[in-house]
Parts: sequence; C-alpha cells; structure tokens
Amino acid sequence: MNIKKTSETKTIISAPESHRNYFGWPTIERTKDGRIAVACSGFRLEHICPFGKAIICYSSDEGKTFTAPEAVIDTVLDDRDAGLCAFGESGLIITSFNNSVEFQRKCCCREHLQECYDYLDTVTPEAEKEALGSGFRMSFDNGKTWGKIFRSPVTSPHGPIETKDGRILWMGVAFSSEGNIKNAVQLWEIHKDGTMDFVGSIENAMENGISLNSYEPYMIELDDGTLICHIRIECGEPRYFTTFQSESFDGGKTWTAPHALLSKKGGAPAHIIKHSSGVLISACGYREEPYGIRLMLSADNGKTWQTDIVLYDEGADDDLGYPATVELKDGKLLTVFYAHKDENAPAVIMAQEWEVEL
Repeated sequence: MNIKKTSETKTIISAPESHRNYFGWPTIERTKDGRIAVACSGFRLEHICPFGKAIICYSSDEGKTFTAPEAVIDTVLDDRDAGLCAFGESGLIITSFNNSVEFQRKCCCREHLQECYDYLDTVTPEAEKEALGSGFRMSFDNGKTWGKIFRSPVTSPHGPIETKDGRILWMGVAFSSEGNIKNAVQLWEIHKDGTMDFVGSIENAMENGISLNSYEPYMIELDDGTLICHIRIECGEPRYFTTFQSESFDGGKTWTAPHALLSKKGGAPAHIIKHSSGVLISACGYREEPYGIRLMLSADNGKTWQTDIVLYDEGADDDLGYPATVELKDGKLLTVFYAHKDENAPAVIMAQEWEVEL
C-alpha cells in the first residue's frame, strides 16, 4: 500500500496575535451531527507552563475551515492534551489532565520563568487540590453546551472510544503525580452520569526481564469485538521512543503481552482508526531527524503492519507529534498534529489531507 497527499500541509489552529501562542497535542473526531471537531491544549507560553487550556474548534466543510478556538477545560493548573469521543445520538466527551504547581515550577522555561512564577504564586493549595488530576466534560448536544468536570483515574492524549454496543471505554495511564507505576495502562468504562468502572489492565512491556515504561495508549475496536491498543514506550539508554501493541479478545478484561511494532526510536504516541476500505491506520510522531509524522497501515486487522510511511517530515525540532486522523466523506483522510514551522516559531496545530492507495 502507498499513500498520496491530496493537499498542502496547512495550519488550522494558531494565535499569532497573542503572547500565549503555543498549541499542542491535538485530537480529531467526527461529531454525531457530521461536523469535524479538533481539540488541543492552547493559549500557552511553552511546552510546560501554567496557562494551558483544553480548547475545541469545529469544521462544517470537511476540514477546509475551522471555527475560532473555544476553551472547554480551563482550571487554575496547566490543562494539557485534549482527547475527544463522540457517543450516543449527540454526545461528545473532551478530556484533559494537568500537573502540580511544584512540577510546573521545576519545568517552566527560563524565557517565561517570572511570568509563570508570578501566576503560580496565586494558586492556593486548596485550588490546586480541587483541580489536580485527569478530567473530562460531557456534552449531550454535540458540543454546544458542556457539563461539569468529572475526575478520571486515567489519562491519555486522545481520550476514550465508543464501542459498537454503545459502551464508552477509556484506555489510559493511571494518573499519578509521583511518576510511572506498574500496570499503569488501564481500561475503564465511562457511564453517562460521569461515573467510571474498572475493566482491565495491560502488563508493562518487558525486555530481557526489565519492565519498560508505558505511556499514552489509544485503542480501537474491530468488527469482531477485538480490541487493539497501541502504547508509547519511552525509557532507557539508548532511549526508547516507540510503539508497542496489545490485544484483548474478551472486551478488555485481559490483554496479551505488549509487543514492539517499530524500532526503538520508531515513534509514538499512536492514534488508530479503521478506514472504510478495511485498512487500519495508526499515526505517530517521529522525533528523530527528519522530524515529522509517520504512519503504519494494516490490511489484516493489526496482525501485520506496513511501517515507517512518511506523512510529514518538515518539523523544526523534536517538539512535535500527537497525530490523530479522521476519514472524510469522500474516503480521504485528514490527520492533525502539532509542530513548529521553524525553530523560532511557536507550536501550532497543522493538518494534512491524504489518501491510501490500495
């Protein structure tokens, strides 16, 4: 299989007029009323800063134009990533997570240090406790209005999925302000009242008896009910930055041992969809030169993958990625991701239209 780009790469979310003009970690989803929604973290100073908000934009013309960014999750902390899941007749979920005040103090960049510190000084322990964690909001009118923020035991960049039987399943990593934990990759079911039930977990990937750190999973349900999960593996020297796969044949209760799909620096995290042709498409960020976005294609429901297909290779540095893809009404694909156009430019959300040549 080959791919063919059918448009120029374009910027779809940015704020060149704003001092806080960094946007990152997008997700794309088709809403139940037929529009395309893109969510991300935006109006930031940098990769880590306390001003991030989970924002959303909509397109009614198959991704040609988008509405202005609207903040949906905006706590006193740094609201990062933004996952999306359309469900039911008119439901939409947006997800995000944040970091502690202490973590932000340690990681704010020097250029904006004083501005960040001045703000963080205003965040009380009580306000931090109320906001800290992973969370989501639910809409029952295709994103016109949103309910309260619910807390989640897990987080992931792209959020939950809706299964064919109507369940809302969120594969994520157990949220912890203390760092990685064993069996961090967990599956939970979200109910429409905001409550969640544990379903199952995936053992950490292993190599030579050593546990590899697992992060940022995303999964897809196949026609026969099989669940396939792609997991970011990052650890060690020489550094892993790659994608492993695990499968479940019992609705997510048990999972196979994760196995590598790519080389040790082959790219992550991944987002998977199934094209109308039956081809599975998994996209991930590639943080080695040339920096960009790479694809994996499978014609046999994830048993084998054609890997290292270049979709974009013009990133200015390794601060890029988190691609997500939606199928357009004409069968083409639209993949969104974040990147810097040049080394002095802020991160923006970009989009590439393309198609699979079978």
